[in-house]
Amino acid sequence: MGFPPKVYQFLVGTFAALGSFLYGYDLTIVAEVVSSGSFLSYFSPTTTEIGLVASLLTAGAFLGAGLAYPCSDYFGRRATILAGGVIFCLGGGLQTGARNYGYILGGRFIAGVSIGVLTMIVPIYQAELVHPNIRGLVTGLQQFMLGIGGVCGSWISYGTYISFVDNRQWRIPLGIQIVPAALLSGLIFLFPESPRWLISQGRLERGLQTLARLHANGNTSDPWILAEFEQIKTQVAAEKEHNQVKFYQWITDKSNFRRLLLACAMQAATQMTGVSAIQYYSVTIFEQIGIDGTDTLRYQAINSIIGLIGEFLLMMVVDRIGRRKLVVGGNLAMCLTYVISTILLAQFPPEVNNTGAHWGFIIMTWVYNFCFASMGSLSWMIPAEIFDTATRAKGVALGCMVSFAFNTMIGQVTPIGMANSGWRFYILFVVCNFTNAVFFWAILPETKQLPLEEMKKLFTESPWFIGNSTKSENRVTETSILAQQIESKGLEDKTGITQHNEVTA
Repeated sequence: MGFPPKVYQFLVGTFAALGSFLYGYDLTIVAEVVSSGSFLSYFSPTTTEIGLVASLLTAGAFLGAGLAYPCSDYFGRRATILAGGVIFCLGGGLQTGARNYGYILGGRFIAGVSIGVLTMIVPIYQAELVHPNIRGLVTGLQQFMLGIGGVCGSWISYGTYISFVDNRQWRIPLGIQIVPAALLSGLIFLFPESPRWLISQGRLERGLQTLARLHANGNTSDPWILAEFEQIKTQVAAEKEHNQVKFYQWITDKSNFRRLLLACAMQAATQMTGVSAIQYYSVTIFEQIGIDGTDTLRYQAINSIIGLIGEFLLMMVVDRIGRRKLVVGGNLAMCLTYVISTILLAQFPPEVNNTGAHWGFIIMTWVYNFCFASMGSLSWMIPAEIFDTATRAKGVALGCMVSFAFNTMIGQVTPIGMANSGWRFYILFVVCNFTNAVFFWAILPETKQLPLEEMKKLFTESPWFIGNSTKSENRVTETSILAQQIESKGLEDKTGITQHNEVTA
């Protein structure tokens, strides 16, 4: 193969994350596109029509996330990624070559469907491929690549905004997004299918070979591979009875309900940090303290780089520090930045023209974006890793649908709230970031380095109120030690594999 197993897994996860690159890029360029003079003069959109450019993307994503669930379970993870890439090419093409505003709106909705498909399936694909010790690193690529998409979108749109006065000002940013979508669509079948999906479909030999390809350079006799293969088979067999599970059983089963609640809460809470308000309406928000629109685009381009640094650092530490501390600490830090920003907005309106206040607000926005990596990355990471093979696609899809529903709501409410409440609207995000921290401190068990097949037991046995309890962290540590022993010493025979499964269960 040429690459060490974990390097190969990382490279495959990075390639799959092109799907989230599209999302970050698309989210970022919309602010420049709808504010460019050539776009406004070419289409003459109303205020409502401008709002639809943002909301139709997330409305389409809501639908796409729902459609991705049955497709990924029936056709497989790779085929679903392929479909998402092809759909995005269609939506991007309609926007780039738009002759009237209907093309723009239709293209945004179609691109949104693709975004929903890809943001739902990519973290699942990543989580099912990688070793537990680097799962946080690889699934963190979802948000990291979203951040790279944001950086590229920010600087490309800023460059076209100041360089062109004709339709290239908005057609170039819209057209560039087709390139990574085409690359993702064209190369996906060069990469492996999820071994867990293959085993769940009864394709055991291919599932074993894929596990070996990913984790042991193709050696199907490797002890860790055999242990993992047996554990996945056992888990899949136990989950067969859930294939026809009804939605009400997500509520009556303690483990299922807790995981679904957590997945949906993570996605909703991430939107309620205020990130979408800043992404969509940065020009309007910065104007409330007297900062010019062109300067805002430049500051937001710098902001995207700062956010990317935060996402990179989180990827490096999440498998060591764990999920809980980063979620709770990140929300408290964001709450503090909003407290300071709210005070600055209240005390220094535009007519004061205080340069110090301007820079204070800008710096708080940068610090907020750095800290947002905690929720941004973990909102994709945690839902992808906490479900069983049989329930993962449905659970992650429902979480994504909640995310896009809240995203759409924030996109619609923010301009109204800022127009009617001014700086007081920021208090909403002060409160939400604080309550996010308290909520996840109370209910989120630690999942770092825990095998996917152990998640159901974790959420069944751990108490509803976690708080400062170390029970889940102790279990993660014990399981991690066992996994390291298997890798370093190996298992002599199948009896040893069976004993390992019994111990970790």
